[in-house]
Amino acid sequence: MVTSKNQGSWLLAYVAISVSCVLKVSSLDTFIAAVYEHAVILPNTTLIPVSREEALALMNRNLDLLEGAITSAAKQGAHIIVTPEDGIYGWNFNRETIYPYLEDIPDPRVNWIPCNYPNRFGHTPVQERLSCLAKHNSIYVVANIGDKKPCNASDPQCPPDGRYQYNTDVVFDSQGKLVARYHKYNLFMGEDQFNVPKKPEVVTFDTIFGRFGIFTCFDILFHDPAVTLVKDFHVDTIVFPTAWMNVLPHLSAIEFHSAWAVGMGVNFLAANIHHPHKRMTGSGIYAPDSPRAFHYDMKTKEGKLLISRLNSSSYDPGVVNWASYASSIKAFSTGNQEFKSTAFFDEFTFLELTRVTGNYTVCQKELCCHLSYKMSEKKPDEVYALGAFDGLHIVEGSYYLQICTLLKCKTPNLHTCGDAVESASTRFEMFSLSGTFGTQYVFPEVLLSDSQLAPGEFQVSSDGRLFSVKPPSGPVLTVTLFGRLYEKDWILKASSDLRAQAPGVMLIVIALTVCSFSW
Repeated sequence: MVTSKNQGSWLLAYVAISVSCVLKVSSLDTFIAAVYEHAVILPNTTLIPVSREEALALMNRNLDLLEGAITSAAKQGAHIIVTPEDGIYGWNFNRETIYPYLEDIPDPRVNWIPCNYPNRFGHTPVQERLSCLAKHNSIYVVANIGDKKPCNASDPQCPPDGRYQYNTDVVFDSQGKLVARYHKYNLFMGEDQFNVPKKPEVVTFDTIFGRFGIFTCFDILFHDPAVTLVKDFHVDTIVFPTAWMNVLPHLSAIEFHSAWAVGMGVNFLAANIHHPHKRMTGSGIYAPDSPRAFHYDMKTKEGKLLISRLNSSSYDPGVVNWASYASSIKAFSTGNQEFKSTAFFDEFTFLELTRVTGNYTVCQKELCCHLSYKMSEKKPDEVYALGAFDGLHIVEGSYYLQICTLLKCKTPNLHTCGDAVESASTRFEMFSLSGTFGTQYVFPEVLLSDSQLAPGEFQVSSDGRLFSVKPPSGPVLTVTLFGRLYEKDWILKASSDLRAQAPGVMLIVIALTVCSFSW
């Protein structure tokens, strides 16, 4: 966790805002979760804002599709359904053209059921419809819409057009009440239509089937609010609307999201957009010990509903010392020549796996990666390599990484090691990967040919080894330990970051509970 100690002089303060109310007494040990990968209907690209009526017509077309998924999930007993980021209106907006799609979303502490009182906070037909879908189907509904908040010259940060615009997740409970609102903090490049909240929000909501936290898409790569929700607010399950563009070899949606669930020890409900043309696919219901359901489909144009049962309470995997084993052994000597190649713009140090079985070590800076493996056979037309990266990633975001990876190279040319590869034919009988990580935040990934996961086929030991428990069911694309050093994000940015001029950083925490009364 990032603390005031490793942030230098910065102060991280928590302001807790809670609703005092009577909780429902009953509780469930398990619950049924649903996620919907939605093939969004996109608006026409325009530099001129459409009318509110035209915007609402497009949103209702998408809501018609979401309604089908919500109704189907409820009929199958689901307690909660998560829908994607941008799922109601799509993308390709600027600040002016997104405006007709926005609604004023109130603080959930107002205790409001839009389905019952639709005009209480102005004209909010999207919130009304989502609320009614939740109420009429007796299911929690998680959706992503846009929020607008007026401001004036008394606020020195007020935009010139007199309003803030936020990428916003909303949650309606099974009675249709608005119980959570989260403004996305870590905006991805190109989200210029939205403002960054002044302070990151940590949003939780309690249910009879566990405590939930919420964040959006690019947030997952940063400490706040994602890690804070798990480490400090002890959520059992994360709901995660996303519009995720897959980036191989290490940031494919199902690959990284399932790894985050394992690394953080929580359930993770990820709903992605389905738009293969932009490499958008990959949704899942992930438990901390193994994926329960996942979907990856680059071939068809249809959406997909996933449903699975999960434990309600949080999972305690025990403490993993990610550097313990790797620091206790001597480096494996192979005599192979190291070489450099890039994966997602980061320069890795690699060693080629030249034998059908072996033990390899490769190092970069403070990180040494150890691999033991056995292939079923060494195919002459497929090359695998062990790679290490220890440094600051600076493309499409800035964040410090330590990565150990076994991966298939795109071609036998070693300079293609790290390029995106989608299929393989080499099968492994076993693997064991470890590294001298300088962080407790390491996310274990195993991705098989054709972007398939490997449920139940690998484990993580308490001394930091990612190892197979049986021969993987398919050819291997990558086996990876993806480490994040959040404190180095701060250190490397501090000299140039305007926040260094501020006396402190304050984190808003909004904890909402399921009450026995509603407006």
